[in-house]
Amino acid sequence: MPEGDTIHYAANRMRPLLEGRVPEEIVAPQARHRLDRWPQRLGGRAVRSVDAHGKHLFLRFEGDLTLHSHLRMTGVWGVYERGRRWGRSRRRAWLVLRTPSHEVVEFDGPVLELLTESRTRFDRRLASLGPDVLAEEFDAPRFLRRLREDDPTRGFGDALLDQRTIAGIGNLWKAETCWEAGVDPWRPTGSVSDEEALAVVAAARPRMLESATTGHQARERSVYDRAGMPCPRCGTPVAARGQGDDNRTTFWCPGCQR
Repeated sequence: MPEGDTIHYAANRMRPLLEGRVPEEIVAPQARHRLDRWPQRLGGRAVRSVDAHGKHLFLRFEGDLTLHSHLRMTGVWGVYERGRRWGRSRRRAWLVLRTPSHEVVEFDGPVLELLTESRTRFDRRLASLGPDVLAEEFDAPRFLRRLREDDPTRGFGDALLDQRTIAGIGNLWKAETCWEAGVDPWRPTGSVSDEEALAVVAAARPRMLESATTGHQARERSVYDRAGMPCPRCGTPVAARGQGDDNRTTFWCPGCQR
């Protein structure tokens, strides 16, 4: 699943092309959206802003209308110069916004919907989101409050993936930043101190902000997808096991993560 840095990177690429401008053309070729009349409803309206919060992306148009996207496991946003070949088949495009120089395309997005601005504020899925790990000013008190409201016996790594606690962290950054902070992702959340929890966030933010700017997550990984290989800090073989209700594979070092 694309993590928050991937979504913020997509928003950063779209913003200079769309913000404050009226798209030259809007196309919604996916069959399920044919009756929604998005091209007619959005035609002639300028994009007021392109925002991201955690794993959610919002294209806010004039007239109190917002396109909301969540890519889940299959979707992707692409930005292409006009005439350049797209990264996926045209049959998989759900939304195309054309400017004189570029095409902004959303492929295979399980969640793509047009909402009124007021509905985005009251939608339970969105209103329940925790603070965005990539916000300009991270709301640490709110994060800690949400964390302490959770089940104290829940594994800390699993709690980090709960978007109601903190928005934007996914499986890769959960593993890497727990390792960087030396925190065992299997520890019960109630036994993780505020200082340890914030140390994980402090490890996540600069790396995710860099990725949101450059689009590259290419920095060498310490534990993620390295099961059985030696930990770069202590040499203990990296372990891997499914965690939480979704059984997402957690990677960690049993030797130096406490």
